Amino acid sequence: MVEQDTVKLLRECDAGVKMGIQSIEDVMDQVENEDFHQRLRHCKLEHDQLHDEIQKRLSHCGDEGKDPPAMASAMSRLKTDMKLSMHPDDHTIADLMTDGCNMGVKSLNRYLNQYEAAEEYSKDIAKRLIHLESQLAVDIRPYL
Repeated sequence: MVEQDTVKLLRECDAGVKMGIQSIEDVMDQVENEDFHQRLRHCKLEHDQLHDEIQKRLSHCGDEGKDPPAMASAMSRLKTDMKLSMHPDDHTIADLMTDGCNMGVKSLNRYLNQYEAAEEYSKDIAKRLIHLESQLAVDIRPYL
């Protein structure tokens, strides 16, 4: 059960970190404020590093990881495109990113509870990803 929960938690972290990276990439070119842009770039780099660590752990377990659900990715992209077509500004981007961060934090906490038998290193990865998402939501509040 421990190994199964560990792999399942890592797979959910993999999907979450990929969703975060894609969301940042979707809006980064449209951000006007340089500080906001730098915060997103820094957060993406941290997500990339965590993604590499997750991939190494999954590979060690003989697993390839998990992509975000296609429907969730498509709906996220559609929402982003629609909102930015109506209000193409940093306020809208900050609002979208905050919503995404909050959904990620909620989901990852649910998975931490669901896979409580997971090994500590995988729980630590999930907690670090939760912290990254939470911190980004705090860092971009001035742009709301």
